[in-house]
Amino acid sequence: MLIEGLNHRPLKELADEAIKLRFNCVRLTYATQMFTRYANRTVEENFDLLDLEQAKAGLAQYNPFVLNKTIAEAYEAVVDVLGESGLMVIADNHMSQPRWCCSLDDGNGFFGDRYFDPQEWLQGLSLVAQRFSKKPTVVGMSLRNEIRGTNENANDWNNYVTQGVTTIHNINPNVLVIVSGLNFDNDLRCLKEKPLNASALENKLVFEVHLYSFSGDAESKFINQPLNNICADIINGFVDHAEFVREGPNPFPLFVSEYG
Repeated sequence: MLIEGLNHRPLKELADEAIKLRFNCVRLTYATQMFTRYANRTVEENFDLLDLEQAKAGLAQYNPFVLNKTIAEAYEAVVDVLGESGLMVIADNHMSQPRWCCSLDDGNGFFGDRYFDPQEWLQGLSLVAQRFSKKPTVVGMSLRNEIRGTNENANDWNNYVTQGVTTIHNINPNVLVIVSGLNFDNDLRCLKEKPLNASALENKLVFEVHLYSFSGDAESKFINQPLNNICADIINGFVDHAEFVREGPNPFPLFVSEYG
């Protein structure tokens, strides 16, 4: 429940290197439970509970100031240092549990799954929105990373995403609200039949998509088909599944937040 890398290098050094590499924004992930269940636990307590002696020693060497901070304070401290270095931040709700992401059956995939309580999720969004409402470094909040699983459906997605968007915007009307679709952030086609009601967002709504070489068909497509055909299929699929939100009478920005 701590930003990775702080046990290897000073935070300011990491932030400055991002600037040198000509990045201007960091997608900073967090788990809902970091703010709803464990916000008052200190970083040191958490590392002791998990018996992470080596990582704790690294923190003591490179970023000792975070050890006595609570988990929520440590996340905020990272935001502050990134901002001081000139970086913008998107607070990205990656999972409910603080764990590796993602699989179809990890219980974190869709509203109502074992570890994905919609009310706790909304509470987490509210807590994060409140914490950073006065910090202009946080320019955007992403509702949820890679919604997925056998329970996903367009009606529940529209219902809960609308609640999430409204929750954030009511607390901080200046922040961008970033919304991902279905199937591991690959599919926004549900918007074609039932668009989100974004009239109250004052042009703050952004849609999000992921694009990987292994998205969709199996990786064997790169072996069994001509490359020109594969590229055409990928582009056409991307347009049909996501890029279409940029077209038409009510276009929206599209954020490709993961690719490779």
